[in-house]
Amino acid sequence: MSKLELPFADKSLGQHFLRDQGVINKICSDFKDRAQAIIEVGPGPGILTEHLALLPQPLFVIEKDTRFNEYLEQFIKPDQVTMTDALQVNLKNFFEEKKIEDKNIWLVSNLPYNIASPLLINFLQAFEIKYMTLMFQKEVADKVFPFATTKNFMSSLLVLSQTFFECNLLAKVPPGAFAPPPKVDSAVLTMIRREVPLVPLSEFRELEKFLRHMFSQKRKQLGGVLKSYYSIEKIQESFQALGISTTIRAEALSLEQVLKLYRKLSI
Repeated sequence: MSKLELPFADKSLGQHFLRDQGVINKICSDFKDRAQAIIEVGPGPGILTEHLALLPQPLFVIEKDTRFNEYLEQFIKPDQVTMTDALQVNLKNFFEEKKIEDKNIWLVSNLPYNIASPLLINFLQAFEIKYMTLMFQKEVADKVFPFATTKNFMSSLLVLSQTFFECNLLAKVPPGAFAPPPKVDSAVLTMIRREVPLVPLSEFRELEKFLRHMFSQKRKQLGGVLKSYYSIEKIQESFQALGISTTIRAEALSLEQVLKLYRKLSI
């Protein structure tokens, strides 16, 4: 079947179609020899899907834009396509429905800027997902794995991501790699779930709540920020025990310091 011409990109959905074959190859070969099943979120017209469909693993895609049905069905069967908003998908139920809940799942996605963070947080909590290859706008990618910022780079997204996954930069992607080109650079991160997370996955919501407090005013002195949530005595005792000044700003902490503070203040 001859390929259909690409449709117009819907700016309201943050659509930009990847056309750089080198980046496409990097993404589609990232975990091809390790994964047992593949989920692609937001495949659009199937630019990555075409290549992922050639791999032997079962492949399922989740897409919101119904215009892309006919494009995707050039490469995969209709029962491999779920047309819905990925933010509304219960991933555990989805994996069970597709009978892949007992497989090591590789999730691939070019994440729209406006929903990249909530989607990532959903993915982090799905323990069935062992591998992820995710494209972000550069400024979001840099908050998950700081490849551009050299100091004061700590963020809640970084803590959540690196507590449960080992993260690395796979590729920097310039605007010209897309049609139409976005106004910003992008980056692809490769992520492997830690066999032993730095905090149990069962504590994800508790840790997320703590991080919301900690980074609510990340450029202010952390001791002052946290006194809205903990007693001054508790804060002073915890910071002193860890050898951290209460005047430090949250963005200047290391991952180890953040998690130690979480433990101390949660006791």
